[in-house]
Amino acid sequence: MLKIILPTIMLLPTTLLSPPKLLWTSTTTYSLLIATLSLHWLTPSYYPHKASTPWTGLDQISSPLVVLSCWLLPLMIMASQNHLQHDPTSRKRTFIMTLIMTQPFIIMAFATTELTLFYIAFEATLIPTLILITRWGSQPERLSAGIYLLFYTLISSLPLLITILHLHTQIGTLHLTMLKLNHPALTTSWTHLLSGLALLTAFMVKAPLYGMHLWLPKAHVEAPIAGSMLLAALLLKLGGYGIMRVTPLMSPLPNHLHYPFLTMALWGALMTSSICMRQTDLKALIAYSSVSHMRLVIAATTIQTPWSFSGAMILMISHGLTSSMLFCLANTNYKRTHSRTLLLMRGLQPLLPLMSTWWLLANVTNMALPPTTNLMAELAILITLFNWSTFTIILTGTATLLTASYTLFMLLTTQRGSLPTHITSLQNSSTREHLLMALHILPLLLLILKPELISSTPL
Repeated sequence: MLKIILPTIMLLPTTLLSPPKLLWTSTTTYSLLIATLSLHWLTPSYYPHKASTPWTGLDQISSPLVVLSCWLLPLMIMASQNHLQHDPTSRKRTFIMTLIMTQPFIIMAFATTELTLFYIAFEATLIPTLILITRWGSQPERLSAGIYLLFYTLISSLPLLITILHLHTQIGTLHLTMLKLNHPALTTSWTHLLSGLALLTAFMVKAPLYGMHLWLPKAHVEAPIAGSMLLAALLLKLGGYGIMRVTPLMSPLPNHLHYPFLTMALWGALMTSSICMRQTDLKALIAYSSVSHMRLVIAATTIQTPWSFSGAMILMISHGLTSSMLFCLANTNYKRTHSRTLLLMRGLQPLLPLMSTWWLLANVTNMALPPTTNLMAELAILITLFNWSTFTIILTGTATLLTASYTLFMLLTTQRGSLPTHITSLQNSSTREHLLMALHILPLLLLILKPELISSTPL
């Protein structure tokens, strides 16, 4: 575990001490080395925790997510090069250091085996994200977006802290391996119902559940590209992962807790997909689409069957890479047209033909076309939901249809149609951008061949 966390922390002095010419190259190559080193965690094991230290350990649920977070750090650094090129070196260093600061916290949050440390790491990721949004966002609205993010997260996670302390006084330990051996601490009484609610709400806000999602589109639209990638690919996954970790403690979940969350998740799928159909802002469209994907994860994790868990796991990983890639593509368009409005960036295919290939690939994975891993995940989740209640197929089916339609709408408006008259010349796409897209899509295409690496089931 330490062989990843320590090099990640040592990235900070590297950023501070590397000469201005080699700043980007050194940090990117170093973080890519860490990312490749972390890939060995994907090796399957029957043991409950591999790479374990007294407080951290990786099992089948957390190892794919930790590898994903290590993989995305070099990609975030690569994506931010363009919009920081005119900044002074000190500001570039501060930016890269803010990005690197989130990394150990996210790795800790995914890898801890102890609930208190999980809570600390879960909350600590908020600070660098807030700095990224409020300092490097592009518009004055970034302050209100930061306030939304801060207050939604804080208000929802205070009950979580109280409940964790309450659990500790009841059971005497918060070690996940020990909690599995204990009988479920929560019974059907009112206090336990409330503490179950408190445990879930913090993660539901982070995931985000429809109705508690208002901070997400705001934060995404205002964040710089690295902030958007961080939010979409990693911070939303913290919510889903938290639900997966906490629900076994409350098994069986009382029905009064199931129904509101499941109905909000499935209804929110329809609502967010239909919001996407009417969206004019490209970044907001991608943000809402990630809300509508994460609701499937929430629905699956509240049912708590092995199939739904593995479906949710595969969906989290593939959605992390897909939505991050979509944000990168939106950013490349934004850099050239200086607009996020869909009408003002249409018909870019004749100008940037190779970019439209990446657009097509990203949208195909977002739509969950076969044989992508997104499809395997959605099928597993749809089947478990259908098994739980046959009525859900109406909601999930309509939501899948809407997802396909708004993804096609996004692809057609950005790539097809006549060029707007104000676009006379566009900068060519650079090798850096193509490499960035390739590093997003390659893991997705390779995982099609061996999806059991990320399916949270021991092989």
